[in-house]
Amino acid sequence: MTDGVPILKHEAVRRDIRAMVTQELRPGAALPGERVLESTYGVSRITIRRAIADLCAEGVLVRVHGKGTFVSHGQIQSSLHLASFNEDMRQSGIDPATRILLAAAEVPPERVAHFLGLGPGERAHHVKRLRLGNQLPVSVDDCWLPLEMTPGLLDADLTGSLYGLLSSWGVPVVQAHQTVAADAASPESAADLEVPAGSPVLVFERESVTVVGGETRPIEFCVSTYRADRYRLSMSLEEQPLPA
Repeated sequence: MTDGVPILKHEAVRRDIRAMVTQELRPGAALPGERVLESTYGVSRITIRRAIADLCAEGVLVRVHGKGTFVSHGQIQSSLHLASFNEDMRQSGIDPATRILLAAAEVPPERVAHFLGLGPGERAHHVKRLRLGNQLPVSVDDCWLPLEMTPGLLDADLTGSLYGLLSSWGVPVVQAHQTVAADAASPESAADLEVPAGSPVLVFERESVTVVGGETRPIEFCVSTYRADRYRLSMSLEEQPLPA
């Protein structure tokens, strides 16, 4: 009871588990099993599960399908700005890493080809990468880039910043139009992100341009699928004056 107000069982358990996580366990450590927690706190399985679900929603814990519940390494927080994945990760105090899933020259889907200004049957560089934070899957980046402006792409180190690579070649991303939508993980992305199919994800769709010889040119079409439990957006809003 706090200040004369009784504390519900699951709230008390949630408070105690949070204290255990912060004081006794390290990020990435496994949470004791539900039976152990039932015995420790003398409550039902339903109460334990509700407390754990609340802590997962807060980002304190994370469930890994088929493996158990673990102490979170923390959510990556990003504002809506043009920056690389690696920059966002390091600003959140998380160690970034990248696993290359695909790097090839392929014929892109019609919508991608239209943005890149390609004709029927023309190929583009297709790069698909799994992005990790503290060795845990965070997102899958599925990107297309024009062959003519990225001739050495498939021979380059694609585990670092793609934006940094483009800048070094004189075709930096100078502007991008990006949309964000909530979605359910497809079977393919769920397997890459190590979540059950249908799990909530955030899907970023980005069309990026560069400037060559004073002319604006398309440089990247990318769809990034983020685990919703490991990534969140923040933004600052300012009141705008009403028109006279």
